[in-house]
Amino acid sequence: MASIQENSAAVIGLGYVGLPLSQLFLQNGFIVHGIDINQKKLESIEKGESLFPDVDSGFLRTCIREQKFSLFQDGEGAAGTEAVLICVPTPLTGTGEPDLSYVNSAVDLILPHIREGQLIVLESTSFPGTTEELILPKLEKRGFRPGENLYLAYSPERIDPGSKIPLENIPKVVGGITPSCLQKAKDLYERIFVAVHPVSSTRAAEMTKILENTQRFINISFINDFALLCEKMGIDVYEVIDAAATKPYGFTRYLPGAGIGGHCIPIDPLYLSWKAKQYDHETPFIHFADRINKKMPAYIAEKVLRLLAETGGSAGKKILVAGVAYKKDIDDVRESAAVEVIRRLMEKSTAVDYFDPLVPELTVGGKVLRSADDPLSGYDLAVVITEHSVMDREKISAAAKQVIFPESYFLPWTGETDGRGGNK
Repeated sequence: MASIQENSAAVIGLGYVGLPLSQLFLQNGFIVHGIDINQKKLESIEKGESLFPDVDSGFLRTCIREQKFSLFQDGEGAAGTEAVLICVPTPLTGTGEPDLSYVNSAVDLILPHIREGQLIVLESTSFPGTTEELILPKLEKRGFRPGENLYLAYSPERIDPGSKIPLENIPKVVGGITPSCLQKAKDLYERIFVAVHPVSSTRAAEMTKILENTQRFINISFINDFALLCEKMGIDVYEVIDAAATKPYGFTRYLPGAGIGGHCIPIDPLYLSWKAKQYDHETPFIHFADRINKKMPAYIAEKVLRLLAETGGSAGKKILVAGVAYKKDIDDVRESAAVEVIRRLMEKSTAVDYFDPLVPELTVGGKVLRSADDPLSGYDLAVVITEHSVMDREKISAAAKQVIFPESYFLPWTGETDGRGGNK
């Protein structure tokens, strides 16, 4: 039986969570085993190719060369490490229900290699009860007794891709199956993070992450709906938000947009809504917010077509959608509003190009598109969805006869731009 190596960790899933987390452990002197079933991704990491803006690929390559960072495509990488951290996706199924297949597969992958004394931590976002209802029974079936000869905990990832806040400065919430499991996880993360916040159970830790993202989801969806109403009433929503923000207490500033995207905020609330049904509890706020969020890309596409109709219709017109990542300065397009905007415009048979220096290739409706070449020119209308720092407003403005920037989505359109990139 392999002995447990102190200051070592296996990280399962080398995506936007697992790879930065691996880097942080390496920076703190740990030996790290990175596990991912995607061979192409492992090869990219070995070559030092940049996968995420928050990761120093050169540093990782040096760690690989010095045998501090080892890559595995199977569960053998979990053998003998002090901790095993599960950082795999938790998306929705095609019917909108939680898809925990990645978590199940990750646990099944490592189970044959788990040994007594190891700490297993789930970091993937999921509904309350996932750790004790899904992972705990699998461990017990193999004879492990969490809290006695093995440790099981939950600690939600709080990574914000592209954020300037260092990962280690984001407080780490931790909950354990037993008090000793909690203490074991707390001891681990205190060696890595500036602050660790223990909670009473894995369920409380799971619910913490769901609360964080559900609150944001509802607030952003509300301001989007509010913006739609302001437009109908002929009121400048941005002026109203600026005025409300002068209140020194009780008001949090949110800005409307084309829709919430990404791997967490539009997904996690639906995990909670699904789980709530088991307790015969309705979540109307979540359902309403989800409905608003899903209709925002359609609103943007319809506005583009309406503006073209006012200038002779969309037939033969060229449209540019600028910025297709779900947020600024990253290359992730999961749940991006821009993808849905493009799909709807393509359905109307308009000539649609996209431009995103961070996303060279994009699949929309089964069709592979490539980012338009710079310099851009010859477009009848451009709509900016995600404005990356590397994007030049003047170039985009010069590329089209009309331009809709994010701050002018909800303003009455006259076809003329003002100094802030909106309209007069």
